[in-house]
Amino acid sequence: MKEKKEKVSKIKTDKKEKKEKKPNKFIQTIKKKWLIDGTKTLILILAIIAIFIAINILMQNLELEPLDFTQEKLYTLSDETKEKVKDIDKNVNIYFIGYTDESPDVDLSKQFKNANEKIITEAVDINNRPDLAQKYGIESGSEGIIVECGNKAKVLTSSDLVTYDSSTYETISIAEEKLTSAIMSVTADKVPIVYFLEGYSEFSLNSNMNYLNMYLGNEINEIKTLNILNEGKIPDDCDTLVITTPGKDFDDIATDEILKYINSGKNILWLNAATMTTEDMPNVNKILATYGVNPFNSGTIREIDSEHMVSGSPDLIMPEVQYSTITKDLYNSMPPIFLNATKINIDTDKLEELNVEKTDLLTTSEKAYYRTNFNIQTDTPEEGEETGSFIVGAELDKTIVPEDSNTGESAVKSKLVIYGENAFASDYLLIQNSQYSGIMLGGNKDLVLNSIAYLVDREDDITVRKSTGTVTYTATEQQDTVVKAIIFTVPAIIIIVGIIIWQVRRRKK
Repeated sequence: MKEKKEKVSKIKTDKKEKKEKKPNKFIQTIKKKWLIDGTKTLILILAIIAIFIAINILMQNLELEPLDFTQEKLYTLSDETKEKVKDIDKNVNIYFIGYTDESPDVDLSKQFKNANEKIITEAVDINNRPDLAQKYGIESGSEGIIVECGNKAKVLTSSDLVTYDSSTYETISIAEEKLTSAIMSVTADKVPIVYFLEGYSEFSLNSNMNYLNMYLGNEINEIKTLNILNEGKIPDDCDTLVITTPGKDFDDIATDEILKYINSGKNILWLNAATMTTEDMPNVNKILATYGVNPFNSGTIREIDSEHMVSGSPDLIMPEVQYSTITKDLYNSMPPIFLNATKINIDTDKLEELNVEKTDLLTTSEKAYYRTNFNIQTDTPEEGEETGSFIVGAELDKTIVPEDSNTGESAVKSKLVIYGENAFASDYLLIQNSQYSGIMLGGNKDLVLNSIAYLVDREDDITVRKSTGTVTYTATEQQDTVVKAIIFTVPAIIIIVGIIIWQVRRRKK
């Protein structure tokens, strides 16, 4: 019986020994042949440090995109930007004069190469490139960015890559937008020209719409203002005319020129805010009537559907986005936010007669109502007030000359994109105590920029853009400690442990 137990015990012991892992030969070699010798230990430590440095150099040379944990992806190119530049088939050189490779803007610009190998970024000492200094008139000690493609180039200053929030006094980087715009501009065969009509509205590109002016400049557009009475005509190079809420009627000269412009097959973006009073504007209404749009009334749209209003404010509405070429990228994202929107009255019975096709872009909910009596203070519709779904954004395509199948001539069409709101594209604060202007809220910026991109025939620019709000990234104290530990403490521990082992082994000899 005793012998049997001993056999069982021996079998269990043998099995246990078999289960034990064999010692790692590499580790054993390090312990027996390297750490036992002080000189070899020192060489091992130096080899580890050398490998650490070599890996860092290799990672820098590979120009991999940095790990960006910020919510707004402040330090990496957006997917939309990569999509825009990936098919460029021309060589583009981006020279950062007076910058170093450690600059965040240079690092961001180098990421273009990952999307398209033809786009090369280089930090340049102007003293080593006299050809650039002579060609672009850059002086030693100055900073600047040159985006060059063949004989075309665009020069940016360091201040062009940032903007400032006047309410928070923070600096906002717009480097990605500016660099992308410059790349697209120097590689494009034609840059569209957008004119803003002036002299009839309080919404001026240079006073109440500064943000829109900046954002348009970040796209592939050339932006100009137009006073028809001074110019006498609408320039032939106008690809899209922007008309903001008229505060007075158009003069006969302006009316005739706008009608000629429409009949030549050109396009208009019309932003029309609600008005408190009704003013007789026969010329304005004459132009709208060419597309089947009836005169605007004095009144505002209000919501009672909580899912279509902001902060419980019935006059601050979030319209329903209808699927179209302009709005397709907004369809499943944040909708625009309108304040005191007005309804767009379209005479559907006349559209066929006018050769006009209508596409709804934005509508209210079925619970919305239209208020014309501003003395009423209730937040629900009163007896006699119109209720239902209202159009607050529409596209109207007017055929001027139909397609000729015999000659192969394409149809000549004029497009009108019209919104029953203007403040959403302005610098005005739509929400009380908000630090964001109207164009920075919801999908407002994308809506107006996509509308212009569509009208200037650049559908590839219709997208949802990276936010350029005041979002910044600040590491927490714990995160900061972890990062510093990885960078400094871990290598230091390795060195100290190596020295201790070296000393211990040497004393044992």
